[in-house]
Amino acid sequence: MAEGKLKALVVDDDPLVLELVERSISRYGFDVVTTRAALGVANLLRTEQPDIVLLDVNIPALSGDRILGVVRQFAGPDTLFILYSSMDESRLRELVRASGADGYIPKGVTGPELALKLSGMHHKRMANRPTPALQRDVPAPQSQSTTAQVSVASR
Repeated sequence: MAEGKLKALVVDDDPLVLELVERSISRYGFDVVTTRAALGVANLLRTEQPDIVLLDVNIPALSGDRILGVVRQFAGPDTLFILYSSMDESRLRELVRASGADGYIPKGVTGPELALKLSGMHHKRMANRPTPALQRDVPAPQSQSTTAQVSVASR
């Protein structure tokens, strides 16, 4: 990954969608790798090591939610898997829960809004990841102010 850039792997059978997403989010600082083939995603995960995988749900050969079940083991522990579809959002939420995806984004979301949502999901994941054991043993400094942490569950 280039310094400071997030890498996204976009999996969609529609070349126009791939081009639109690639253009949209690369303008906002993402390194983007695309593929139309459901087969080979595991190899791309190993070689590219993306931060985010945006999966089309409606790929005829193997739907995005099913791809996820097969390839998650090849991704790093911090890799986000986001379902991307034009289907009804209530159905997308069900697929997120059933497949173990980290969230969803409707296909109508493009450009700066898509880039903002993807980077926001990634930053939230990184902020909520467990602290390494060595750092956990050091007590946190006490502060007079309290902050509320808002958690939006996407599963």
